[in-house]
Amino acid sequence: MASPTSSNPAHAHFESFLQAQRCQDVLSSFQGLCRVLGVEPGGGLPQFHKIKAQLNYWSAKSLWAKLDKRAGQPVYQQGQVCASTKCLVVGAGPCGLRAAVELALLGARVILVEKRTKFSRHNVLHLWPFTIHDLRALGAKKFYGRFCTGTLDHISIRQLQLLLLKVALLLGVEIHWGVTFTGLRPPLEKGSGWHAELQPNPPAQLANYEFDVLISAAGGKFVPKGFTVREMRGKLAIGITANFVNQRTVEETQVPEISGVAKIYNQSFFQSLLKASGIDLENIVYYKDDTHYFVMTAKKQCLLRLGVLRQDWPETDRLLSSSNVVPEALQRFVREAADFATQGKLGKLEFAQDAHGQPDVSAFDFTSMMRAESSARVQEKHGARLLLGLVGDCLVEPFWPLGTGVARGFLAALDAAWMVKRWAEGTGPLEVLAERESLYQLLSQTSPENMHRNLAQYGLDPATRYPNLNLRAVIPNQVRDLYDVMAKEPPCRQNDKTDAGTPATGLTSTQEELLRWCQEQTAGYPGVRVTDLSSSWTDGIALCALVHRLQPCLLDPSDLQGMGALETTSWALKVAEHELGITPVLSAQAVVAGSDPLGLIAYLSYFHSAFKNTPRNPDPVSLGASGTSRAVLFLGKLQRTLQRTRAKEYGEDAGGKKPRLEEKAETPSTEELPVPESSLPLTPPSLHEEVQADAGDVCALCGEPLYILERLCADGRFFHRSCFCCHVCEATLWPGGYGQHPGDGHFYCLQHLPQPESSSKKSLESQELPTLVENSMPPNPSSPMAPQERTSPAPSPSQPTRRLIRLSSPERHQLSSLNLTPDPEMEPPPKPPRTLLAEAKQALEGSFVGWGMPIQTPQVLETMEMEEEESPSSGEEEEEDVMMDSAMDETLLALAKNTGDMSNYPTWKRTLLRRAKEEMMKRFCQAQVIQRRQNEIEVALKELEAEGVKLELALRRQSSSSEQQKKLLLEQLLQLVEQKNNLVNEEAELMIMYGVEGTDSGMEKQLNLEDEQWHLDQKIRGYMNQDETLKTDADREAEKKTLAELVEVVNKRDILVRLQDQRRLSEQASGSGAQA
Repeated sequence: MASPTSSNPAHAHFESFLQAQRCQDVLSSFQGLCRVLGVEPGGGLPQFHKIKAQLNYWSAKSLWAKLDKRAGQPVYQQGQVCASTKCLVVGAGPCGLRAAVELALLGARVILVEKRTKFSRHNVLHLWPFTIHDLRALGAKKFYGRFCTGTLDHISIRQLQLLLLKVALLLGVEIHWGVTFTGLRPPLEKGSGWHAELQPNPPAQLANYEFDVLISAAGGKFVPKGFTVREMRGKLAIGITANFVNQRTVEETQVPEISGVAKIYNQSFFQSLLKASGIDLENIVYYKDDTHYFVMTAKKQCLLRLGVLRQDWPETDRLLSSSNVVPEALQRFVREAADFATQGKLGKLEFAQDAHGQPDVSAFDFTSMMRAESSARVQEKHGARLLLGLVGDCLVEPFWPLGTGVARGFLAALDAAWMVKRWAEGTGPLEVLAERESLYQLLSQTSPENMHRNLAQYGLDPATRYPNLNLRAVIPNQVRDLYDVMAKEPPCRQNDKTDAGTPATGLTSTQEELLRWCQEQTAGYPGVRVTDLSSSWTDGIALCALVHRLQPCLLDPSDLQGMGALETTSWALKVAEHELGITPVLSAQAVVAGSDPLGLIAYLSYFHSAFKNTPRNPDPVSLGASGTSRAVLFLGKLQRTLQRTRAKEYGEDAGGKKPRLEEKAETPSTEELPVPESSLPLTPPSLHEEVQADAGDVCALCGEPLYILERLCADGRFFHRSCFCCHVCEATLWPGGYGQHPGDGHFYCLQHLPQPESSSKKSLESQELPTLVENSMPPNPSSPMAPQERTSPAPSPSQPTRRLIRLSSPERHQLSSLNLTPDPEMEPPPKPPRTLLAEAKQALEGSFVGWGMPIQTPQVLETMEMEEEESPSSGEEEEEDVMMDSAMDETLLALAKNTGDMSNYPTWKRTLLRRAKEEMMKRFCQAQVIQRRQNEIEVALKELEAEGVKLELALRRQSSSSEQQKKLLLEQLLQLVEQKNNLVNEEAELMIMYGVEGTDSGMEKQLNLEDEQWHLDQKIRGYMNQDETLKTDADREAEKKTLAELVEVVNKRDILVRLQDQRRLSEQASGSGAQA
């Protein structure tokens, strides 16, 4: 390496250019290099060839080889394809710089403007494998030697910008700093071109620059006029980022990263964090780069309680404004969370400095995300055409927990450059736009799993990146609105919400169709004659006939003899809820009295929506392929099972006294644990089990009026959805995930539900959560605890025997082959999040196949070697030493010794950790997809409820209106009911399933059950590790209870397999119907 005192000044300037770590240093060293070589900077691709020809320096040869290899690809046509194209790129973020580099390789004249004057963002970006390979091909290792060494797959924004800036300068991109793009200046007359409105005082050369391509990469807050942006809203989500100084000590290097841990599947970690520090998080990520980077999602109530936010405001901008955030409290909050997540192993955490010299910690809102409706436009005036393209955040604002921002941003930059190439080749504007929109449709679906596996073939041509590419998915006629010949007013931003006021096509649940369907389903039953949707249902017989038609095994008509109308109706409502998944929206008394005709119509429409495609004489297969969401049914059964279990526990704790829960609303005791029930007829309930008379009129909690779309039925009572939340954290309660405390009568999520032994002393509401103390340190989450503290109380010997649990044959086989032999070094079950080492250990043990039994085979080891050969981190760079615990190290060493070739050990080690890291990131992303979609559904349901209230009030007040007007309003209300039903079904499925179907097996995995099963297996190993002679009775009871919990997990997985089978049958039936 040449030094600054080298005899050749060009060599010294080049070395300074390579090593520069500040934006101004990069620019000054490059200008010095160009001055010494007599080259004018910003001269496009010819400038690169001049520098390369004159700088015959050994240190530069490897970089020239990489850039020559890229520029020599046939798609660039030696830089001649866009030689007459002039481009303006707005924004020097990673995506803007990457687009500029690609345009320069095509030979275009490229000018980039950036409003900032330095790169200061330390936040760390997750990189997909193709992104790593792409940056390596541009010489990333030459500019940043630590780039993605070992198992690292991330880089700070600042470092990424620096290395892309250096590549762009070498390729002749002209860059102007401190210049803000404010808009376009159209041509004034024929023969003139398009200009940019720039501030403040741009140089004359820049102000007079005429261009025919504009690429906007200025971020989500700035989108050029003419583009329509859609808002995708969820409920309030507050993110917090923090960067701590990385001293690069030995102790720091040994702290494992956390690619992502989410509350949705690892509640124990977040419960421990809440108990230790009072911090309530949804997720947390830790990356180690130039800084120690943490990003997390925090609960608003927690931030208010801990003094991070001064005051609660409904407007998010005001809530997170600098005047409402207490910096010192925010810093203590983040330190406390980071210490807990890393078990205090990072030592004293010192904040890195941001661009303003302040601690680099901030809170931000990602409740709403913007997405452009189109990725490109063409504007024409006085014969001058301008091609506009979007990349980066102004095209799609990424959902940060998924780690997709820079990867999809690079894909969009390549797609935009391909569009410019097609434009320069003379392809028609509509054809160019149609191709670009066809690619844009793929962007949101793209993931590392569904892209081409051969990273070496990736290039500018979309066919090298996207399998099964269809560039004609969008045809030219569909993009005519993107070609503006005359000036138009730009469309306003639109919210992504349901337009409930206008009847939607395809939703045909009209009153007449509903009545006709009910008549068909109840035809032939003695004593049943349905002539309307009100008085025909008051005796309850018609409703029982409808239930019997849909599920003949649920009840026998003879059981109804001698029962009154109220008892019959109550029985039908409960059977429909418990066995068909149709939750009631009105009480039995309201049905009998006919006092709520709209509620009855809405209730019957649930049956129609769920079973309208069911044949008249359904068999078990057809019933499994249609009907209500099996997820809704499963969650209902699970909730009732939990209630019965807790009722017994509370009853025993109270010395046999009947709990308050049972006194208020009892549930039928006809079900077993949540498994598919037998087909035997059920016994009708007695009258004292019926729901309250006025349950559907007012909310059981707040006492306010309750309208049809607002009604949520739980435990035989009706609530507002917004009222039915945890008494402590105010989180929305889901079936199967809540409980009512018998002492205070409040509802709680399972995380905050008080335990029976503490219920007589104080409620959870009165328990004070800890507040942050600046110098406090959380206890080590992995410290050993007594078995009594690690497990829930053992069941009493007098407790009734558990009911029989049904297992599938594969599960029985797996359960019988459980390997319960304890490992000598195995510790009690851990509380911290599953780190990279835990994931790697699981990967080594067979990715959970065989219940933790090691099943590595020579074929698996050969696959690991092949993965290492194909991975982006193999080759020229220095590998970073990867820390691994001793038990895992010994296992790998033993495998290497068994093969007789110890040289395989480093390869297996890197590949194993890389595979584990990928699985950990995939797991985290899938959990975040669920959580984000649940939030969006909750917001959509609130909007539907508000629209439904307006319609219902209008209907009830339209006594003098025409019948046609009433029918129109009723049809709109029924459409909203069906939309709500679809959202509720999707919500229930999200609560059980995770992710999307895999492309290979088509099997959906159970995220939380998999994690629970892993932890229970570790518990069993911990208990079995104890000497039998030293075990206490409490130890044995805890061990027995843990094994029973493991059996219950197997049982739940068996149920979910059934649900998946039924879902596939439903999809097959729907597909067959569509083809017919």
